[in-house]
Amino acid sequence: MNANWHEHYTRWNECESLDPELRQQLTTMHADEKQLADCFSAPIAFGTGGMRGVMEPGINRINLYTIRKASAGLARYLLETYPDLAVKKVIIAYDSRKHSLLFAKETAKVLGQYGITTCIFKQLTPTPLLSFAVRHFSACAGIVITASHNPPEYNGYKIYGADGGQITLATAERLMDHIVAAGNELEITPADEQELYKNGLLHYIDDSLLHAYLEKVKQLRVHLDLSPAIREQVKIVFTPLHGTTHDSITRGLKLFGYTQVSVVLEQAIPDPNFSTVASPNPEEPEAFRLAISSAKQMDADIIMGTDPDGDRLGVLVKNQAGDYSVLTGNQLGAMLLHYLLETKQKKGELPTNGLVLKTIVTSEMGRAIAADFGVSTEDTLTGFKYIGEKIEAYKKSGAYVFQFGYEESYGYLIGDFVRDKDAVQTALLIADMCAYYKSQHKSLADTLNELFNRYGHYAEELISFTCKGGDGMQKISATMLSLRSQPPAQIASHPILAIEDYTSGIRTDCQTGTTTPLTLPASDTIKYFFHDHSWFCVRPSGTEPKIKIYLGVKGTNSQDSQEKLFTLKQAVLQLLDF
Repeated sequence: MNANWHEHYTRWNECESLDPELRQQLTTMHADEKQLADCFSAPIAFGTGGMRGVMEPGINRINLYTIRKASAGLARYLLETYPDLAVKKVIIAYDSRKHSLLFAKETAKVLGQYGITTCIFKQLTPTPLLSFAVRHFSACAGIVITASHNPPEYNGYKIYGADGGQITLATAERLMDHIVAAGNELEITPADEQELYKNGLLHYIDDSLLHAYLEKVKQLRVHLDLSPAIREQVKIVFTPLHGTTHDSITRGLKLFGYTQVSVVLEQAIPDPNFSTVASPNPEEPEAFRLAISSAKQMDADIIMGTDPDGDRLGVLVKNQAGDYSVLTGNQLGAMLLHYLLETKQKKGELPTNGLVLKTIVTSEMGRAIAADFGVSTEDTLTGFKYIGEKIEAYKKSGAYVFQFGYEESYGYLIGDFVRDKDAVQTALLIADMCAYYKSQHKSLADTLNELFNRYGHYAEELISFTCKGGDGMQKISATMLSLRSQPPAQIASHPILAIEDYTSGIRTDCQTGTTTPLTLPASDTIKYFFHDHSWFCVRPSGTEPKIKIYLGVKGTNSQDSQEKLFTLKQAVLQLLDF
């Protein structure tokens, strides 16, 4: 631990103009040396996802001053990268978390101090609409104040490039240099909000942006021939989980002709404490407890819920027993993919050079479906920013035409006018998908079973272990080192077919010993493949003190796939000693 934390703490403690709330927190923790050391030992990490952390005093936390310093660093980077900023602007959005609006305005005021024009949303805005706005307004960057589905005490600062996608690693490294060069965070002075507005350096984005976005989403619809009567029969329960998507999704569903929509009222109002859920994460089934109750009352066909910043979408479907089953991100992605490709093929609209993008830890079922329609599939590293990069690259080269992108963690993208995962456009297309299959007298549960019978019973699981503190980080590092220095030859009596190490960028054929280079960027990730289409992948989390283990199998039926998954899981956990 950095011994200089005393110096930073003293600097903050002696600052007479320190924000009153932060002053009170600092006073409260003055006797807790361990907490103070954590808050002041090192600057908060800044990477491709920006920065994210607990809202407390200190250089290793999210607060008024670290937000200002990040904004000053961004301003310096933009001035260096775009010498003529007269025609450039930065878009700023924010979610429902505590201090999100304050941090958004402070960001605008610091950028304005550097002469950079900013456009800030008047209301809470989903992250995908920020991505859309960057492209719509031809901005040079975008910022969203959010901590996604983290606990209430967290907030964050995520930066987007001119293409509307999250920044690259190279950009993040340059930005970090500029943030360091911005100097003492306590001495960064923001401009006056009213003066910026009067001088044309600050603008506010109104409701017309959502209208323009929804018009783009309408162009993604592949079944315009569905009768109004069919759409009116679809019963939907929707929850924004106290976040930003209430207006965008309810307006979109109404625009698309869906009238039987029940919003979970207790979760419709933005709430920084996310008071009705243990975690505002649509990956957690418990988050849908209230939605399931509403769905049973109205006999809904489908339940949809988004995370607070509106980029992830979770879905539950009514099963044959009349209860509601959680779809995994892999399952929903496979259903959407098949629905889109099959419909486009029937209409003669499927390009010969179509492309599906997915991450290396996403189910192989998508690859099987895409191949059935003559569409290529390409893997990226974990993180939707890599999918966004590929979309931009192929848009420029023309080598492929993007059809669909997804990741197992409930992130999907259909229309590339957004360059990040988008729960809003996905929710509207899912409503259409539900209506289409309903017109064929099939539920979404029936449809998924048909896909399993056609392509194989794929099953996946993610296991995460939280490893806090220095000891935890050492355990994660030791685990990854052990996997590389002593690679297993077999798991559960099954020989390993190949190993892909994304740190070295090498794929090793374990039968022949031959190696081939990988084309993806370096990442502290290792993936193992078996002859029976099973695989597992291990990587440290990029945003939390966790190690993540992804597992995937393919079985002949549901029972077979679940048995294979259980056996693989037990063997991997024994190997890793977790």
